[in-house]
Amino acid sequence: MSVWLPSAPCTPRTCIGSTGSVTAVPRAVLRFVAVLVVVATGAALTPIGGRIPARAVRWWCRTIVRAAGVRLRITGSTTPTGGLLLVANHISWLDIPLMAAVRPARMLAKAEIRHWPVAGTLTAGSGALFIDRDRLRALPETVAAIAGALRAGGAVAVFPEGSTWCGLAQGHFRRAVFQAALDAGVPVQPVGLHYVTEGGTASTAPAFVGSDSLLTSVWRVVSTRGLVADVEVGETIAPGSHPDRRSLAHAAQNGVSGRAHHPDHCASVARTPVKIRRTTRRRPASVAAMRIIRHTGTATARATSSPAADA
Repeated sequence: MSVWLPSAPCTPRTCIGSTGSVTAVPRAVLRFVAVLVVVATGAALTPIGGRIPARAVRWWCRTIVRAAGVRLRITGSTTPTGGLLLVANHISWLDIPLMAAVRPARMLAKAEIRHWPVAGTLTAGSGALFIDRDRLRALPETVAAIAGALRAGGAVAVFPEGSTWCGLAQGHFRRAVFQAALDAGVPVQPVGLHYVTEGGTASTAPAFVGSDSLLTSVWRVVSTRGLVADVEVGETIAPGSHPDRRSLAHAAQNGVSGRAHHPDHCASVARTPVKIRRTTRRRPASVAAMRIIRHTGTATARATSSPAADA
């Protein structure tokens, strides 16, 4: 497990349920292909990425979301120009184009993404800042790199929870990245990301959690009818308004956590015993349930005992 970024207790089995109607398979296939084409187009333009206007980047990112069959709804404040730390809760792979649709920014990404096919090329070409999550000693260097980008007048987008959550619950914002905003003297803008059905019910279909593969997650999104991505852009937190990274992180989290439950919500769901399917050779349900509780409880303990919890 990473010493830099803790994991969430959310898993596909415990958190992802059917919250909307399923679209027809031919339409889902068309959406899937459309997403691949749009992403591939962006990958082809990566060598000239720095010369592409911000308006075109926003359009491309919104096109990815719409190609997946997701309606985009952006509300709230406008983003200022100049150095800006954008922070948001993290649910899905869709979060990345959603953040860029608000304001194109350099992402803080885990180092292993460099080696991912297509996504690695896109991420590196976009000017992302990478962090080696298995080297806690690299943390000050990463914070300094973020602060340098902010001082240069750029925007940096970060998901301070350090892991994806299902959307029904939300993790705590880790504090380290907020030190970069303090050091650079730039504002912080919280962005709340939420996925709902057309009827307004929270949807976990876009969640990219646990053992989920990227292809499985993408297919679930394109197969779901009536998904809406709500992007709520909060008021900027002015530089100097908070004396330390602890209070700054707390203020930013308050700006995005209007709809989610406490982090223990998903952990408690994960610990709930499930019905054991009876077979010819029966096993006492109590024994099977205890094994499930022991397994999920241990996973949750690992997820919440990071030595970087106060980073």
